[in-house]
Amino acid sequence: MSIGMAANIMQSGVFQVLLVAAPMLIIAVTVGLVISIFQATTSIQEQTLTFVPKIIAILGSVAFFGPWMLSSMQQYTLRLLGLISQMGG
Repeated sequence: MSIGMAANIMQSGVFQVLLVAAPMLIIAVTVGLVISIFQATTSIQEQTLTFVPKIIAILGSVAFFGPWMLSSMQQYTLRLLGLISQMGG
């Protein structure tokens, strides 16, 4: 296996992680921003108000995007397994 092939595998792995994590991260940031704006306008500084909606939103996003995430990771794994024959030598 050449250095270029190893770098390509590492690059595609990092991209795959970002691609799979992006929906959950975007939803968590959006919910956090909405809750922060709500807290700033109402002067409510309850700590559980920030965590509970984020947890619910992330669990909802996992339930909604879970099949796509699993399919994406499965395709990536199959691509990696297909490269095994090219790595020898």
